[in-house]
Formats: sequence, structure tokens, C-alpha cells
Amino acid sequence: LLAAVASLGVGLSGGSFGLHERVVAALTALGPFAVAVGVWWSGGHRVGSRRLRHGLAALVLVVGCVLAGVAATALAPATAHTRTYQATVSLDADPAHVGRIVAETTFGDARVGFSGLAPGIRAVPQVRASIADVLARPQLSLASLRPGPGELDAAVREVATRLLGRFALGALLLVVVVLAVAGGARRRRPPRWLVGAAAASWLVATVGTSAAIYTTYQPSRQQSFTATEVLGTLQRNQGLLGDVETRATQVTPYLRNLLALSTALQQKYAAGALESDPALRVLLVSDVHGGNQYPLMRTVVRDQSIDVVVDTGDLVNFGTAEEGEAAGVFDGIASLGVPYLFVRGNHDATSAGDTALLRRMARVPNVVLLQPPGGGYTEVTVGGVRIAGFDDPRWFGDSGTGTRAAQLPARDAFRAAFAGRTPPDVVASHEPWALAGVEGGVLLNGHMHVSDLEGNRIQVGTFTGGGPFSHFVADDATTSGELEGQGSAFDVLTFGTDCRLSSLTRYRFHDVLEGRPSYDDVSIVNGSGIDTRPADPGRTCTPGGALEQEAVTAPAGPGAP
Repeated sequence: LLAAVASLGVGLSGGSFGLHERVVAALTALGPFAVAVGVWWSGGHRVGSRRLRHGLAALVLVVGCVLAGVAATALAPATAHTRTYQATVSLDADPAHVGRIVAETTFGDARVGFSGLAPGIRAVPQVRASIADVLARPQLSLASLRPGPGELDAAVREVATRLLGRFALGALLLVVVVLAVAGGARRRRPPRWLVGAAAASWLVATVGTSAAIYTTYQPSRQQSFTATEVLGTLQRNQGLLGDVETRATQVTPYLRNLLALSTALQQKYAAGALESDPALRVLLVSDVHGGNQYPLMRTVVRDQSIDVVVDTGDLVNFGTAEEGEAAGVFDGIASLGVPYLFVRGNHDATSAGDTALLRRMARVPNVVLLQPPGGGYTEVTVGGVRIAGFDDPRWFGDSGTGTRAAQLPARDAFRAAFAGRTPPDVVASHEPWALAGVEGGVLLNGHMHVSDLEGNRIQVGTFTGGGPFSHFVADDATTSGELEGQGSAFDVLTFGTDCRLSSLTRYRFHDVLEGRPSYDDVSIVNGSGIDTRPADPGRTCTPGGALEQEAVTAPAGPGAP
């Protein structure tokens, strides 16, 4: 019967690799036990002496109790807790995993091997929601996230007690089933020797397995530690994330040289193409993704005389303000000393209605949200140049399907709000498809992590190379464990006194996070080929103008979004 159930379960599992498969494997392992009991009960007991038959039956019962106990932990894993983490733990029936602890994470598996014959242990660690309280604390350090020795000891004791309790109950259930079947077949109480053998088998299986686990999983018996996929790369490069901000500070001299090269190129540019005294200089950045490289950005702002920064979104990775606090990006933004105009990206929220990151950004003194969470939009005027924008309606964890169509409601609402007004000189949004059909002098977006230029749409790459996590990409072609980061990029837009784009200077470099920056390219594009609007003789933009904000709302009435 058990073998038949196991076969059915294998057929229904469809190749899945989760709890269901492990339970099916445990039931499959019980198949030989069922066959052995059946053979013994149906006539095989006539072979050999009575003592030998009873001994073999007890041995089979011990094995069955062990397998049933392991299956019980797979069906109902035990849970251990620390202050900020938790893990579900079960025993592994796979003989190949004897003496091995396997921790499964999103970024790969950690495998620790021990010398011993205890069943394998499989754990799935998770971050508890309470970690948000820790991440929100000032002066956060990596040490504050690590469980202390006392916490770990308590968690180990807790999970060991619960795990062995489930094991004992699973083994006891099998013993009860065997005795019930034996009694039913005889239509009377099961034989006394079988009751004694069953009780002894349960005791041996429970105590023996407990002792094997205790003696095997000791620090002194650890033999190996391996990690797979991204987790393996993290293990080989533990110091990489030690202090991203420090690395950004260390490569500042390199960036200064890059900026000096740009200045030299501009001096050799065709005469009259660039204005000597522009009305506005805009730094365009995007896709910071939790990388605190604001020391680099401060250098750009200072050395390039930047008047305003425009960030087209994806400030963090997982949509929470707590991640931004932990990375220090809010303090980094405040340190720039110039206005920071922001539109939300698809990684800057955890749901369609989540505005936690926007509300936290609104508390940074120099931040201006081009689409505030309260509704409507903010058009900013600096030096006479008008800048507007709208948020990405997507969020971290959404389906990721229909990306282009998902932008249409946000785009249409923005167009309705600005209908009848003079189009802004600059319109910013996160994804390129959001800007299709939007009127404006120049259109700005990020999202793609690659620089692009299409008509009057300027797509900037990622300022931090996609943030720290993008650098944990192992090179499968080699075993060196080197990291492959994306290229980093930012743009500087210069607006002339005619309020049109005068020039676009594009910077690309890589390997800043690794501490070995390399120069890729600096290019200068004449703005007249991008901002093709005719000059307005009655309009003049001047440098040094104060920042002004105007609230813009969509018109009320039938058909309004």
C-alpha cells in the first residue's frame, strides 16, 4: 500500500523540487519496508528460526521508524527563531546527504559537511519582518544584524527539541499502524513479542537518531563548507560590501581625472557649439540600487558646477525605505548640497499603493518629488528651465508582464494634467516606454542600465553599475571567482540662455565597487540635434535663478483620470 501511494505521489509531483518531493522520496523509501513486512507476514516467516525471524522483524521496524520519523519532519518542519531571522528545518532521507547540513537561500545553497552517520539536515532561512526595526536604527553596522552566540545556542536547542519531537511522533505513528495491522489480520491482539519489538524499535530509532545527530553536528567534526551560485561568490568576496561608501571615496581622484579629460575635450569642441555661461547644468543619474556612491556624485556636482540633480528612479532594490536607511543613501543625497529631483522606479515600492520610500525621500531637505504621494505633480523651474516628471506605476515583486502597457495609465494621467500648458523643457520618468507620446524639450529615463539616445529621449545608464548586488555574478567560464559588474554611467545636460539643451556630456566607467575603476568613454553631443524646438525670442533663461515649484493637478470632470 505504501509503495503504491509512493508511486502515485511520484507521478503527481511533476518534477517539483520542494517539500512535496521530499515527502514523496520518504514514502518511496518506506516501500521496501512495506514489502518486507508483507513477505514476512504472508509466509516468509516459515524460513529460519523463530528468534531469527523476530530479530529481522525488529530490525525492519527500526529502519521503518527512522524513515517514518524523517518523513514526519519533512511534512511538518520545525521552526527556529532569532531576533531578526528564522529558519524551517527538517531531516533529509537522502543517503547521499548523511552528515550534511544544507541551507537553501534565494542566492544559492550553503552546504556544511560533518564526519558522522546522522541523517542530513535541510534548513530554509528567512528574514523576519522585525528586521525593519533594526535597519531603521542610526549607525547601523553589519555586526548588529548578526545573531549573537546566545541567540544561536537558544535557537539550536529550540529547533532540536521540536525536530526530535516530530521525529518521535512520526516513528510512533508507524509503530501504531504496524500493531493495528497485525491485530486486524489476526482479529485479536497482536502477539506480545511484536508489541515488545515495536516498542524497542521505536526507542532505538529515536534515541539512536538523537545521539547520532548530537555527536555528528559538532563544530569539531566539521569537514567542509561550500556555497553555490551567487552565495558562493559572496563567500569568496566577503569584503566587497564592507564599506561601499569608503570605496566610492577612494576612487574620487580617478573620477576627477575623468572629469578633467571631459573639460579638455570640451575646450577642443567645435567653436560655438557649447555655451561658455550656460543657464543650467543638470546631472542625470538613475538606478542607484542601494549603492552609496554619493561621494562620487558630490565630486561630479562640485567639479562640474551642477545646479540640480535629476534621478529617474530605482534608488533601492527591494522597495523599502529601510534598505535606503541601511545603505545611507538618504544622508548621501542630503550631502550633495543641490536640489535633487526624483521620480520613482519599479524597485522603489512594494505594492501599487506603497508610498513609504517617497514619504521618506520627502523628508530629505534638498529632495523634490516630481510626483508627490498626495496626488498631482510638481513642475520645478530652475534658472528659467521647467522640469516635470511622473512615477513608474510598477513595484518590486510585481508580475513583470505587460511592462509597456503598465506605463500607459501613468503617462495618460500626466498628459491630461499638463494639457493646455506649455510643455516642460524636461520630462523625466523611469522606463523608456512611459515617455512615448509625451511632449517636452528633452525626455529623460533610466531603467535599462544602458545609455541610449533616441530623438529627444535621453536614456542614462546606472550610476552605480546596478548597485552592489549586480556585481555578484560569477564567471562560469573560469574558477577564479572574479566578479562581473555592469558599467557605470551618468550624464551632464547643459541648457543655454535660450532655455534649450546646449550639450549632452556622457560618462561611462566600470569596476568602481571593486576598487579598480576603469575608464570606458566620455562623449559630447551637440544639444541642437536633441532638443529641436525652435527658439522662443520672448523667453530667456539665466544662471543662478532660485528654484520654484508649482503644483499641477489633472482637470476635474467627465473623462478625467
